[in-house]
Amino acid sequence: MRTALVAVDLQNDFCTGPVAAARPGGPAALARVVANTARAVGLAREAGVEVVFVRFAGDLAFQRPSWRRRDRLLGKRPKCLSGTWGAEFHGVAPADGERVFTKRACFDAFLAHGFGGYLRRRRIGHLVFAGVYADVCVDSTARTAFQKGFHVTVLTDCTTALHRSDDETVRFMKVVYGARTATHDQPASWAHFAGEEDEWTSRPEASKAESAGRR
Repeated sequence: MRTALVAVDLQNDFCTGPVAAARPGGPAALARVVANTARAVGLAREAGVEVVFVRFAGDLAFQRPSWRRRDRLLGKRPKCLSGTWGAEFHGVAPADGERVFTKRACFDAFLAHGFGGYLRRRRIGHLVFAGVYADVCVDSTARTAFQKGFHVTVLTDCTTALHRSDDETVRFMKVVYGARTATHDQPASWAHFAGEEDEWTSRPEASKAESAGRR
């Protein structure tokens, strides 16, 4: 099973300015997340793990009515407008040949054109998540990944939440998606995935339960 490191929304509008200042821990905590993610990307490249970048584009032309209504009610201004400094990568950028997928005013990378198909064509079954924000776009993508059969790992020192506590957000992903957790400096624990899917069905108890269910 192949692994990919997915770097989510490391862009200027999300990592600097008012958004960074408003979240718990402030810009300093977010700067650590960016720095750790850059290190994780470097370690992935050294280990031969594919790195995939996901970015957000919040142009008005991409926003659906529900998105525009929410922004209007909450006084939110569009972020990461195409072609602006705010949309540029922050702290780490794709190397030549690394794929970039653009989410057009949505949270989930699987809604970006070609993302899911690319992973399948590359026979990737294990996604390692880094980037921002843990309780928004990282969670949205991890949720769909799990439901589509991908194994999920979250690098806890490479992400942070915007609206909830980091611990609460990571615990939710562990409980609901079975996400594994690691830190960027433990590549041996996340660069490869040792499948466990056969363990349950190989146990006698499982076979008995299945037989009972067929009666």
